[in-house]
Amino acid sequence: MRFRTVFRAPQSKSRPPLLYQPRASCSFSKIHSSAKRPSFGIAFDIDGVILRGRVPIGGSPQALRRLYGEAGTLKVPFLFLTNGGGIPESRRAIELGELLGVQILPSQVVQGHTPFKNLLNKYENELIVAAGKGEPALVMSEYGFKKVLSLDEYASYFKDIDPVSQYKIWTKEYQNDHLIESAPRYNVLYDRVKAAFVVSDPVDWGRDIQVLCDILTSGGLPGGDNGHQPPLYFAADDLEYQAAFPSERLGMGAFRIALESVFNKIRHNTLEYVSFGKPNPFVFKNAEAMLRQLQPSNHNVHLLYNGDSGSPPFKTLYMIGDNPFVDVKGAQQAGHPWFSILTRTGVFKGKDNHSEFPADLVVDKVEDAVDYILERECASS
Repeated sequence: MRFRTVFRAPQSKSRPPLLYQPRASCSFSKIHSSAKRPSFGIAFDIDGVILRGRVPIGGSPQALRRLYGEAGTLKVPFLFLTNGGGIPESRRAIELGELLGVQILPSQVVQGHTPFKNLLNKYENELIVAAGKGEPALVMSEYGFKKVLSLDEYASYFKDIDPVSQYKIWTKEYQNDHLIESAPRYNVLYDRVKAAFVVSDPVDWGRDIQVLCDILTSGGLPGGDNGHQPPLYFAADDLEYQAAFPSERLGMGAFRIALESVFNKIRHNTLEYVSFGKPNPFVFKNAEAMLRQLQPSNHNVHLLYNGDSGSPPFKTLYMIGDNPFVDVKGAQQAGHPWFSILTRTGVFKGKDNHSEFPADLVVDKVEDAVDYILERECASS
C-alpha cells in the first residue's frame, strides 16, 4: 500500500497538520447503498491540476475514471471549474474527453466566460466586441449574442488603428486568410460598441490595450469624441496560472492591470469593469446548481441530461485546485458546503499549507484528492 502525506488545514497555528493514510479503496456500491443520490460533488480546476498544457498530470485519467460506473455512467457528480476559456463549452468537453479517456458533457465544463450568457437579455441585439485567444466571437455567438465581432476583426476595419501593425506578420496572415470582405459585417464605422468582453487571455496585448482604450474612452466609437465608458467585462481575474512552462504564466488579471493602468493615465479617471471567474462566490453558487443537475439517480440516468430541481442539497462540495488565491479563496468565500483541496502540481508547490489562504486539505496530486474524497465519503455512508 502506498502512503501519501496529506495535510489538513490546522484549526490554530499551534496545531500540527494531520497525517492521512489511505485505507483500502471504497466501492461505489457502498457509497450509494444508503441513498438514491450521492450527497457530495466535485469541482476540478484544469490547468495545473488535471492538465499541464495538453498533457494529463497527477494521475488525472485514473482519478476521473473512478467517478464512473462500469458501464461508463456518471456515479459521482463532477465538473470542471476553470478560469480558462476561448472556445465553446461543447468543444472543450470533447477535447477534455479525448485527453482524459472519459465522456465529458458540455454541462460539466464551466469556464470563466460561462456567466456571460446571463447578460444575453441586455446585449443580445447590441454591437459588442469579444477579445482573447481562441474563438471569442464564436463563444459569444453560441451564447445567443447576435451582433458580436472579435477584436481582431473589429480592429481590421479601422485603418491605422494599430500603428505598428506592419511589423506583425501574424496579423497580416490573419487578415489575408479571414478578413476577405471589403465591408464590415455590421455598421461598425458608425454604430457604437455597447459593451466589450474579454473572453480569454489576449494574444496581442499592445494592440488590444490600444483598441480597447479607443472604444472605452470614445463612448464606443474609436476616433470619436470622448463619451461615457461602455461596460467592460472580464471572464476572470487571476494574475497567474500554470501552463506547460515550468513557472507560472501571466493570466487575464495581469492584462486587466495593464489595461487599467493605461486607461487611468490617459483618461484621468478610474476604469469601470466587472470580473467573473474564480474566486467570485457567484461562480461557486452557479457550479453548485450545475452539479445538482448532474446528480445521478440509481433509478433515472436521464437526470444526467435533464437535471432535477428537486434534488436534495449537497452535504459537501469539494473544490480541487492549485491556486490558493483563486481556488481556495473562492471556496472559502462561498462557504458551506465547499471543502477546499490544494494540489502541489501547479501554482502552489509549498511543503506545508498556504499561509494566507490555507486549504482544508493539501495533497501532492489530484489522484490523492480523489482517493481521500471517496474514502471519506465511504466512511460516512
